[in-house]
Amino acid sequence: EIVSGESEEESNGINLMDFSDEILLHILSYVPCTDLVLNVRRTCRKLATLCLDKSLTHTVLLQKDYKVNKDKVKQLMRDIGKEIYQLNMAGCYWLPSSTIDHVTRCKNLVKLNLSGCHVTSLRLSKMLSTLQHLRSLAIDVNPGFDASQLSSECKATLSRVSELKQTLYTPSYGVVPCCTSLEKLLLYFEILDRSREGFMLSGQLMVGESNVPHYQNLRVFYARLAPGYVNQEVVRLYLAVLSDRTPENLHAFLISAPGSFAETGATKNLLDSMARNVRLDALQLPKAWINGSGLLQHLKFNNPFYFSFSRCTLSGGHLIQRVINGGKDLKSLTSLNLSGCVHCLAPESLFRKAEDDIDSSILESLVVSCCNLRHLNLSAAHHHSSESIGNHLCQLLSRLKHLLSLALPVCSITDVAANVEKPPTASNLVPQTLGRKVRIGIQTYPRNLSDLVNQKIDSSVFWALMRSLRFLETLEIIGSSFSSAMPRNEPAIRNSLPPCVRAQSVGDSEVAAISQLTYLQSLTLAQLPNIITGSGLINIGLECQHLRTLSLANLGMMGKVAYMSALMDMLKHCKCLRDLRLEQPYFCAGAQFFQALSHCSSLQRLCIVSRSGTLQSDAVMSFMANCLEVIMCHMFMGESLTVCKNLQQSIVRSFQADRPALNVVIFPLLHEDLTEVIRDVPMRHLDEITLFKSRVAEEPPNLWW
Repeated sequence: EIVSGESEEESNGINLMDFSDEILLHILSYVPCTDLVLNVRRTCRKLATLCLDKSLTHTVLLQKDYKVNKDKVKQLMRDIGKEIYQLNMAGCYWLPSSTIDHVTRCKNLVKLNLSGCHVTSLRLSKMLSTLQHLRSLAIDVNPGFDASQLSSECKATLSRVSELKQTLYTPSYGVVPCCTSLEKLLLYFEILDRSREGFMLSGQLMVGESNVPHYQNLRVFYARLAPGYVNQEVVRLYLAVLSDRTPENLHAFLISAPGSFAETGATKNLLDSMARNVRLDALQLPKAWINGSGLLQHLKFNNPFYFSFSRCTLSGGHLIQRVINGGKDLKSLTSLNLSGCVHCLAPESLFRKAEDDIDSSILESLVVSCCNLRHLNLSAAHHHSSESIGNHLCQLLSRLKHLLSLALPVCSITDVAANVEKPPTASNLVPQTLGRKVRIGIQTYPRNLSDLVNQKIDSSVFWALMRSLRFLETLEIIGSSFSSAMPRNEPAIRNSLPPCVRAQSVGDSEVAAISQLTYLQSLTLAQLPNIITGSGLINIGLECQHLRTLSLANLGMMGKVAYMSALMDMLKHCKCLRDLRLEQPYFCAGAQFFQALSHCSSLQRLCIVSRSGTLQSDAVMSFMANCLEVIMCHMFMGESLTVCKNLQQSIVRSFQADRPALNVVIFPLLHEDLTEVIRDVPMRHLDEITLFKSRVAEEPPNLWW
């Protein structure tokens, strides 16, 4: 084959090595660094030189190189350690803690990301003592972390660090008090309220951790809290220092907190001080800090690029008056999160019902003022358009030509005329429950795109929106009342709310419209009630060849997976798909499904959540054997604990040796110990795929490298 390939190249006059160095370097930039250094550079002299070019060795990304192991890291550091200035090992949970010892060879490191890696206090101290040029650091703080074990050389390095990202799994300041030159501080609070033994944990810091953080140079403060009271207690300790003296250069202040996070006297003083002394470029606050207060009226903004008012009761009138300010200075805004803001497109919220029509003039003001938006989240709310011609939400959003990611509620994309003129069909009136099935008549839908397009009216507002946003990379269409069966720290949800009445007509045709997005990379569809055959999925599989992430949840009627045949046809075309998440009651993960899924040659992560769902163990094993790239298999089904455990053990025994990053969790969805099982899932998988959530504009763009 090699000889014939060479002959063909000679006959065509094309040889890869004849390309210029610039072109070859660009091609090589797509190859993982471990392959470049350990394999490709050994093929010929020219590649041996190019593979060690500074443009390829300056930044080494191992964060999703699931094939890397301890020996490869050791050899990599030995060969090019001195040439590495930025090293990203985030989420390399499978590497033993001793692997970190080899980072000491990277004497010139400026940026280092070890989030998700196993690092003890002593190892951290030893490593940082040798990295005198380090300016950016990301680490986890786990139970047992002891700041007193950090050497003076380590603390000297930390004193020069200007960017710190710290994920806390235990109440602690971590290394923050040692970082006296901090300009950017990112905090992720993942502390559980109870220990594994069932004891309640306290938010009080451990003895010896009363050192005061140094915030005088701080420009960016970001805190993301997982559910739980302890996380709220600990973040208040971090904020206490800020309330005493607000940094003059602070330009981004962001706190993401689920549920209720009450405002205190200290936080009120902090916000008052911010209103007097700083001008912000990015803002996110807990809903209780904004609701009912005049805070937004007093805060000053410079050139804002990110706003998040997720789950706030902010009305559209306040949004226009206090934030958009008549369209002034908002051309800089690139990311806006209004998820769960049920009244954000209405003039006032006092006497308004969440299901009432939106005020299109408010949305139009938003679109005109924020014309450079790249990321917009309007999910988790009822945004119903009125009958006014030309003022539909989809028509107004089509003006945002720079959008790269968009999240919308299902009820917002329906054609108003279709809902007004057509009476509800029998299928729409049937409640989506898991009880006794009702036999009803349904309209027939074509399985191919041409027939579907011919049936669809050319004036469909959603089709027009998809046609105008050709460069969209991420799209989420989520039912306004959808909730996943797998919440974070609670038992699985057994009952789901019915979809919005306005959403009843959204189905196969709207899904087919998405196939116009040629550059689509990530797609989430949840609670689309009128999915009959799923024919639109096939069109997406054929046309969206860049699709890497697919999440489908509760499509069609809940008692049967009506779209299974179309899904299997779709998967045969998804050659670039890496992440697949399916959440659907009564899902049958059998031989036919896994045979179709085996066509996804790039697949790395699979998650299936199915109440009363079934699986075939032999089919799963055959799939894992055929798809060599799969390193994560999470299934939460209706099978017995014995079946789940046996299958999980079989997968681990058969494939762990060849796949060091393999993470397998197969467990009954409704089992009482589900939360204990979830807490052991690596944070990378848990946050990115296993737990369902809207991810559009969840964080400011480029928050961390």
